[in-house]
Amino acid sequence: MSEATSETVKHAVDALSIVTVVGTLADMLPSIAAVFTIVWTVIRIYETDTVQGWFGKKGSGDAE
Repeated sequence: MSEATSETVKHAVDALSIVTVVGTLADMLPSIAAVFTIVWTVIRIYETDTVQGWFGKKGSGDAE
């Protein structure tokens, strides 16, 4: 999968995640959907350069 396709998929799942949060807060979806959304959001936050820097997993020269 190319990087552009990968980013497109991530954005689509992020949008789905937001819709899931709104739906859950409006009592339209079961609470299990909220758990999956929280897990996905935590994974996405963990993947950011800032958090990776905190854990020493990404050096300043590793920028894409």
